[in-house]
Amino acid sequence: MAAMRWQRCVMMGLGAVVAAQMGGITPAHARHHHHRHEYEDSRDETQGTEATQGTREGGSSRPQPIASPVPEACDDGKFLADLQAAEASSSEAHPDRVEHVCGQVIAVSASRRTRSGLHGYFYVDVGHGVSIRIVSDLDRMTAPTWPWVAKGDKADVLGRYYYDNARSQGIDWTHHGTGRSWPVEGYVSVNGTRYQ
Repeated sequence: MAAMRWQRCVMMGLGAVVAAQMGGITPAHARHHHHRHEYEDSRDETQGTEATQGTREGGSSRPQPIASPVPEACDDGKFLADLQAAEASSSEAHPDRVEHVCGQVIAVSASRRTRSGLHGYFYVDVGHGVSIRIVSDLDRMTAPTWPWVAKGDKADVLGRYYYDNARSQGIDWTHHGTGRSWPVEGYVSVNGTRYQ
C-alpha cells in the first residue's frame, strides 16, 4: 500500500511538471505551495531565535532534523529511500534530512519573492522517474542573476530535504549559511560551477 502511494506521489509530481511544460504554466505554479520553512528560515537566520525550532506554524511539534552524516558525494539512492519513507509514514510531522542529490535539470521557474526573500526554483531528475524541486535562496547565495541554471544542465545539490506532504516537498537550504534549526551549509553545482 505504501509503495502504491509513493508511486502515485511520484507520478503526480512528474505529471505536474510535464503538464506545466506543455501547458505554458511554470512548474512553480503547478507544484508550488508555501512550505513551513519559507517563513521559519527567515526568522531563524535574521533574528537568531529558537522560536522556530521544534514547532510548526500552528503549534504542533516537529521532529528534530536529521542533519548527519553529511553525504560527501551524490547519493540519489539515499534520497529515494528517504522520500519513500516519508511518503509511507502515517505521522503528520516528518524530520528534515540532509540530502546530496544530482541529475539533469528538467525545468526552471522564474524567481519569486516570499516572506523570507527572493528564491529561484528548478527541478532535478534523480532517476527512477522521480524529480525533486530545488529551492535556492537568491538573497543569501553568491551567484549571478537568476536564472543561472537551465534545462538540460547537470546539477549537484547539497541541502535540506523537507517533506510537508506529497505536494509540498523539496530541497532547500542550498546556500552557505547555517542556523539554529539547520547546521549544514548547502550548495548547488551546475555543470561544475558551484554556487553557495
